[in-house]
Amino acid sequence: MLESGCKAVKEGVLEKRSDGLLQLWKKKRCILTEEGLLLIPPKQQPPPQQQQAPPPPAEPAAKIKELHFSNMKTVDCVERKGKYVYFTVVMAEGKEIDFRCAQEQGWNAAITLQMVQYKNRQAILAVRSTRQKQQHLAQQPHGPR
Repeated sequence: MLESGCKAVKEGVLEKRSDGLLQLWKKKRCILTEEGLLLIPPKQQPPPQQQQAPPPPAEPAAKIKELHFSNMKTVDCVERKGKYVYFTVVMAEGKEIDFRCAQEQGWNAAITLQMVQYKNRQAILAVRSTRQKQQHLAQQPHGPR
């Protein structure tokens, strides 16, 4: 996503519930863009730039998980408990991904807002495309009957 020129709208840390039997909460570095949400394992963060070290190797794409808005259905706010807000991202294929963050971080609202804006942009493009096709057909001369 970032390679395609999308700017980061929000960056920070979210906790994601693992799919395993124990369902542990794992911290993920997250980058929210206009296209979706990138989940990066925190171990892959580049080291602090205090000393002159060689640049870190490129992060393997297999470790970075991309949740694209085109595949996202909804963001459900499950509950606010203690200092956390728990929410679920529901993907188009029905998969549910559980997250939590500190209430004041507002990740669920930011993700929802960006998803709605993305879907609105897609709807506008679809309407424009349909209108262009209709205009193109209307301008063509009709063949013999």
